[in-house]
Amino acid sequence: MLLPYLRPARRGYLLLLLWVSAFAALAQTKTLTVEDAFLNRELQPQNLKQLSWIKGTKNEFSYLRPAASGQLEALVRGTAEGKELVPIVTLPALAAALQAAGSEAPKVFPPVQWRDANTLLISLKNQVYGYDVKAGRASKLFGYDAEAENVEADPTKTRVAYTKAQNLFVSAAGRENEAVTQETNPQIMNGQAAHRSEFGITKGTFWSPGGQRLAYYRMDQTMVSDYPLVDVSTTPASLKAIKYPMAGDRSHHVTVGVYDLATRKTIFLQTGEPKEQYLTNLAWSPDEKSIYLAVLNRGQNAMKLNQYNAATGAFVKTLFEEKDDKYVEPLNPIEFVPGHADQFIWQSQRDGFMHLYLYNTGGQLLRQLTKGPWIVTDVLGFTNNGREIVYVGTADGPLERHIYAVPVNGGEGRKLSQGTGTHTALFDAGSNYFIDNFSSAVTPRTIRVISVSEAKSKRLLLNASNPVADYALGETKLFPIKAADGSTDLFCRLIMPPNFDPQKKYPAVVYLYGGPHVQLVTESWLGGSNLWMQMMAQKGYVVFTVDSRGSGNRGRAFEQATFRQLGTAEMADQLEGVKYLKTLPYIDQSRLGVHGWSFGGFMTTTLMTRAPGTFQVAVGGGPVIDWRLYEIMYTERYMDTPQENPEGYRQASLLNYADKLQGKLLLIHGTVDDVVVWQHSLDYLKTAVDKGVQLDYFVYPGHPHNVLGKDRVHLYRKVTQYFDDNLNNHTH
Repeated sequence: MLLPYLRPARRGYLLLLLWVSAFAALAQTKTLTVEDAFLNRELQPQNLKQLSWIKGTKNEFSYLRPAASGQLEALVRGTAEGKELVPIVTLPALAAALQAAGSEAPKVFPPVQWRDANTLLISLKNQVYGYDVKAGRASKLFGYDAEAENVEADPTKTRVAYTKAQNLFVSAAGRENEAVTQETNPQIMNGQAAHRSEFGITKGTFWSPGGQRLAYYRMDQTMVSDYPLVDVSTTPASLKAIKYPMAGDRSHHVTVGVYDLATRKTIFLQTGEPKEQYLTNLAWSPDEKSIYLAVLNRGQNAMKLNQYNAATGAFVKTLFEEKDDKYVEPLNPIEFVPGHADQFIWQSQRDGFMHLYLYNTGGQLLRQLTKGPWIVTDVLGFTNNGREIVYVGTADGPLERHIYAVPVNGGEGRKLSQGTGTHTALFDAGSNYFIDNFSSAVTPRTIRVISVSEAKSKRLLLNASNPVADYALGETKLFPIKAADGSTDLFCRLIMPPNFDPQKKYPAVVYLYGGPHVQLVTESWLGGSNLWMQMMAQKGYVVFTVDSRGSGNRGRAFEQATFRQLGTAEMADQLEGVKYLKTLPYIDQSRLGVHGWSFGGFMTTTLMTRAPGTFQVAVGGGPVIDWRLYEIMYTERYMDTPQENPEGYRQASLLNYADKLQGKLLLIHGTVDDVVVWQHSLDYLKTAVDKGVQLDYFVYPGHPHNVLGKDRVHLYRKVTQYFDDNLNNHTH
């Protein structure tokens, strides 16, 4: 049922420009640097560190209050409707207690978790300590291996699972560093994220609700080809081979083990054949007797939600199936309704938009809970003893995020958040409150405690000041244009130079991505832009972004417009953005640049060679050049296999257009990129050499897919300088 408050585009997105002026012009004199853009934390909106609800309480929360004049950094607690903040522990007091328990005294406040209303858990140098808030004392609980990775605490916070090399371990008081697996083959991984972290997979271990069992991925990569990465930090350089399953080739085989901590035995779920399938979205039943998996075929057009016996591994039943002529992409495990162990929520895009469906464990659809031409982006939890589900969605417009609640038993939903912009929430199901973290293009950050029952603010925790108030920044404008299909709305962001003069001609730089699951233009702080873009505007560029078809959070048809032809619809939409720019009298059409990374690097190179002459200058980072060289899970979802879609792969391969290049192109790549392997841009260089095409190239030795840390400043100095040198950045 489409609810009245859920109508999209309620503020006339389709009719009016949304003009956002982030700052007043007075007293703005400072200019940004690349260091400011990426390293100066003082220029990021203020936040509350370690903000969390206190487990075992009804409406209490805690966060780290920064040190102020005459005060010490301290963890403080408050209540949803109270006014006073009560200190829990200062850094010196906590450091002294930890030191008395055998730890080194931390110099900064360590990350803490609440195990219960009186006990803080702190992990320092692979040792877990408990801090008794009332007594002011700490004690060591247990430790784990110094080389541990992928550490995950169980729901009771009394034990952890972790990986070391290819094996999985658990550690608890009296049972430290207990081996779950004893695999000798380094090509068989246990307890790590599988399937290249697609399908919403972020980890490889899954504790049962009571922490008595541990499900985990076992990933056999022995059949996958080795791919060489060269480490130039050694003399001579050394080879590091990784397993990288390329589109159309053999994929790894994954199974799910279940370790019983009481018996110290492991069983495996009987997930059957074929072995090249995707086991995703794992969920435990509340009674720990069953495990539910979304099992997806390699073709990614058919999914089964299966139930398995957690004690024996036996297949129980398929609850339901989903199919699509293009692809199905399950992203979220089922979530059981509190107090109803036989009912759960399933998130699906089956009607064209991501929505919530209520099922019972017999596989019967009870009702669709949300509906409309908008999407649910996150489920936060349940309130009112499981009678309502609270979620984040785009019902108020595709650029915004709001918090909503809808009755599980059907009926009218309601909006809980206020204020045009982007809301994220920290939800405490037991307290009937949530902490709302809000920003908009003109609001850096506001944090409030909101009552679910009343949908009203109960307490203001933070109203952040403008961190760039002293900097001369121009206007940021958010508005729609039409896609190349003539009907679909695309949302754009235009950043103007400060002291804009409509009589001058300005160069423009298009920053783009354009690929799945990414949305660059949002009604959030600075319109979703970053400070490098604002810096470029300060230097006299107009900076433009459009989210083309194929990008995220607009529904199935919007995303699937690129199916089997990556680059084509996206390019057409980016060219519509260029057409818009050329209608602006202050844009110098002879000085247009484009820049993007990863999929954005692919799109940058696509535009320079499949639409030659559109841009004079481009910088593409970590670019996909030939989808045949990219990994199976992602590529085959959007392109099918090279064997099934040879024409689509040929059309998308930028090797076939290298000789069409016009203008200046700089490609950048990390030498140990394990996402978009170095071979992509090297093959492009070889093709350019073979065809006598000149382009510029730079590599970052030892860097993977993203150039981070201090070297990111070097990277964006280079990007900036390339535009400055080749777009002749001056107004006239």
